[in-house]
Parts: sequence; C-alpha cells; structure tokens
Amino acid sequence: MTLTYFKRYRMEVDLTSTNLELPALPKGYRLLPWEKSLLELHAEVKHLSFRHEIDAQLFPCFTSLAACHRLMSEIVSRRGFLPEATWLAVCQASPDSVLEPCGTIQGVQDEAGDGWIQNVGVVPEHRNRGVGSCLLRYCLAGCARRGLSRVHLEVTADNYGAVRLYERIGFEVVKTLYKMAEPTVW
Repeated sequence: MTLTYFKRYRMEVDLTSTNLELPALPKGYRLLPWEKSLLELHAEVKHLSFRHEIDAQLFPCFTSLAACHRLMSEIVSRRGFLPEATWLAVCQASPDSVLEPCGTIQGVQDEAGDGWIQNVGVVPEHRNRGVGSCLLRYCLAGCARRGLSRVHLEVTADNYGAVRLYERIGFEVVKTLYKMAEPTVW
C-alpha cells in the first residue's frame, strides 16, 4: 500500500467585509432551498460531482452513491446544520424539460460560532457557468442571516478551479494542511 500526502488549504472569509449581494443565476438554473425531501438529490449530485475528482481519493465516500447518502444524512443531522445555507442547484434546459439536479452546497455552524461549508459540488457538465459561485454566495448569505461573521472551508490545493473560485468570492488561505490517503487510479 502506497500512501500519499495531499496538500489542502483551510480558507476563511469574513462576512462583515464581503459583498453578500446575491448574483443572478445563469439562464435555465434555479436554486432550491433545503428541505428534507431533497436529501436524495443532494447525495446524488455530491456523488456525480466528486466521484472522479481528486477529492474522491481523499474521501472515498464520494465514490459511492450510498456513502454520499450517508454523508448527507450525517451533515443534516448535526446540531449545527444550517438549512438556510444549504442549497440544491437545478437546471431546466427548456420549459417542458425535467429539472436536472446539478449542484449542491451545505453549511454548518461549529461550537465556536463559525460557519463551515461542507461541500461545494457541481456536476462536471455544469461547471464554468457560474453555478458554483451562485451556490457559494447563497450559502454565505444564509450564514450571514444566521448571524455568523466568519465562514471556513477546506479545499485540496491541486483543485485550482475551486481555489480560484473561493478567492474570487473573498476567501483567503489561513492554514495549509496535509491529508494522508492511498491514491487510486480510475
């Protein structure tokens, strides 16, 4: 067994000095606020978003739909779960087409009173359209409505697109971490 260390960043944003204006969603997209009936769809999007990404090597639960369901269930069962910071992005290509779930984000509050973004997942076919940015801003606005002033997240340093997105929103690297994992080949 070969183990590798993956570099990760802990990033943080100060909500008191961040633009919390909600952006317009890309044409054909909507965000659905958290409700329990959407748990399966959040889990499915989480799986589709991460199963072939570097994070699946660090967190093998992303490679299994059942494990993503368990993870989502655990997140929403936490005492600090923030429904107002949890969103599901859906796309409807035309008025008569079905809604296609394509993005997910979840927020929680820790015991110190800080917010944490658990996962920002956008299905590959829907990336680079502004969906991730909208999910983040809606999540941060939900954290602010809850009275939080600081929000954290962790990201794999090699996930350059995500790191750039978080920096554009106002997140800054506050700590570098290393997570040991066994790399897999797809």
